[in-house]
Amino acid sequence: MPRNSWSPDASCGVAQTVNVLGDGWSLLILRDIARGHQRFDDLVTELRISRKVLTERLTGLIADGVLRREPYQTAPVRYAYELTAAGRDLLGVVVALQDWGDRWLLGDGSLTATDDEDSATAQRVRDLVGVVAPVVRLPGTDGIETDALAGPAVVFTYPATGTPTPLPSGWGEIPGAVGCTLENRLFRTAYPRLETAGIAVRGVSTQRPDEQLVFATAESLPFTLLSDVDLRLTAALRLPVFRAGERHRLKRLILVIAADRTIRAVRYPAGDIAAAVDWAVETALTLGR
Repeated sequence: MPRNSWSPDASCGVAQTVNVLGDGWSLLILRDIARGHQRFDDLVTELRISRKVLTERLTGLIADGVLRREPYQTAPVRYAYELTAAGRDLLGVVVALQDWGDRWLLGDGSLTATDDEDSATAQRVRDLVGVVAPVVRLPGTDGIETDALAGPAVVFTYPATGTPTPLPSGWGEIPGAVGCTLENRLFRTAYPRLETAGIAVRGVSTQRPDEQLVFATAESLPFTLLSDVDLRLTAALRLPVFRAGERHRLKRLILVIAADRTIRAVRYPAGDIAAAVDWAVETALTLGR
C-alpha cells in the first residue's frame, strides 16, 4: 500500500497504521461507512465534516487500499465508498476504541457485560429504533451466510456459551455475562409462536461458527446462530462489547426488526433474561399484526 510522507519508524506496525489513518476523521469515516453511510453527502451529514476535509481523507484512504469507490449513478457519476478487505480488518480497531471509550470515558472503568438504563451507551443502543438496518451477512450454524438484519425478525446478541469452549476465568463475576444458555433455551421454547407468524429468530455472538454449531446441536436449537467473529455487525450498529478471554464479547440485547428492515424496538439492558425474551416475543407479534 502507498504511504503518506510522515513515517517515523518504517519497521513499526503501529507507526505505519497511524500513518494510514492520519487523524480522528479517518477512523470516524471508517466507522460510518461500516454503519452503511457510503455516499459522500451522507458522510458529510453524519460527520458534520467539511467537504474539503472529507474529500482529502477519502482520497487518502483509497490510496492506502482501505477503501474503494463504486459508481451508483452515471449522469452525473456518483460514487459509493466501500471497505476493502484491509478496511474490514480495521473494524476491530474501531470496536476496540469504542469499547475503551464506553468503559473508561462513558463508564466508570468497570468490566461489565451490561450498562445502566440511563448510561450514554444504553441511550446509543436505544437510538437504533427507527434506523433502517444495513445489510450485514454473517456465517451461520446452517452453513449459510445470512443477512443478519433481514426482517421480520428478532435478533438477540449474547456474550458466549460455555459449550464447547470453557468460559474465561472469572466469567461469573462479570455483571450481565451469565445466562446465555438460558436465553437460547427460552428462545427455543418461544420459537414456534414466532415461526408461525413468519418472524425469524437469530442469535449472534462473537464465537466462531464451529463453536456455535456444537452448542446449537447439543441444545437442538431450531433457529440459526450467527457468528460476528469479525465484528462486522458490531461495527455496523455500534453495539456495546466487553473484553474477556482475549476476545470482544457482545453485551446482551434484543432487536425487533420489521419486514422493511426498520429496527422497530430495542431491549437494552436485558438483565432479566426471561422478561426480555417475553418482551421480544410479544413485541414482535404485536408489530407483525
